[in-house]
Amino acid sequence: MKLRELADLIGGRIAGDPEVEITGVAGIENAGEGDITFLHDINNVPAVSASALIVKEEISGLKASLLIAGNPHYAFARALEVFYVKPYSPSGISDRALIGTNVRMGDNVSVHSNVYIGNDAELGAGVTLSSGVFLGEGSAVGEGSFIYPNVTIREKVKIGRRVIVHSGAVIGSDGFGYVPEKGSHYKIPQVGGVIIEDDVEIGANVCIDRGTVGNTVIGSGTKIDNLVQVAHNVKIGRNCIIVAQVGISGSVEIGNGAIIAGQVGIKDHVKIGAGAIVAAQAGVSGDLSGGQIYSGSPAIPHGISLRAQSIYSKLPEYIKRIREIEKKLGISGKVDEKKDK
Repeated sequence: MKLRELADLIGGRIAGDPEVEITGVAGIENAGEGDITFLHDINNVPAVSASALIVKEEISGLKASLLIAGNPHYAFARALEVFYVKPYSPSGISDRALIGTNVRMGDNVSVHSNVYIGNDAELGAGVTLSSGVFLGEGSAVGEGSFIYPNVTIREKVKIGRRVIVHSGAVIGSDGFGYVPEKGSHYKIPQVGGVIIEDDVEIGANVCIDRGTVGNTVIGSGTKIDNLVQVAHNVKIGRNCIIVAQVGISGSVEIGNGAIIAGQVGIKDHVKIGAGAIVAAQAGVSGDLSGGQIYSGSPAIPHGISLRAQSIYSKLPEYIKRIREIEKKLGISGKVDEKKDK
């Protein structure tokens, strides 16, 4: 399509030739003639062969036409949708699906082969259940949601509208709950459910446990990366980002808009405030206030953590100074030289 036609669809104003032909979207390293690409850093402009660039502000001296947008990364995402995301086309219900009794389905659903749907389940309009999906008894999937192959959604799980669940995810597995009794571990029945609100995306091989009683809740707009563990009775707020390999223990509460980076571990019953950012590989053992950045293990405010790391790297030098001071003062035995070595 013409650049002006694309601008009409995704927004932005044009600097350059509005009639230039756009045939695809590409990364800046691979973009060629006919492509539109996204320039992240206007202060570092590489040599590009693209026909058009999506930028935040006008740049002089470029051959390529410019599409200027307030949020160029968002405009780039929209351009990818225009060129590569096929409109939804329902495939109907496969005769190789196994469907229980009293199952309610909206219009234009797609149920692929080898899907199992338990009794009293519900599918909203436009839902897709890909091959190998298990949907347990009494569970529901809201309008426009897409469930990729081999996802397990157990009983008493409520999934909202426009939710995406990637392959291998397990939603509604038993929480890890045991009570010691006479030298053994007695299983606590896990009789609660899971609520996934609207516009959530759940990555591959994510595990979200049902509540012991009550529900585990994932707030609307939250995005969960691959290989995340969410334990029983966790409450995650709206529009949070949970990055890969995070482990969230039972009854944790995470406020709206929080970002939990990769491989963070969170102790049970901890509360993390709205807008908090927890840096990668941090260990959260106590409550964290909202609106701050935390790092380290145990997690502390990021600025303090950086200073602590700086001090840690200088400990051998400090020990050497302490020995010298001890010698000058005639003090011995304050620093164990053998252990230091």
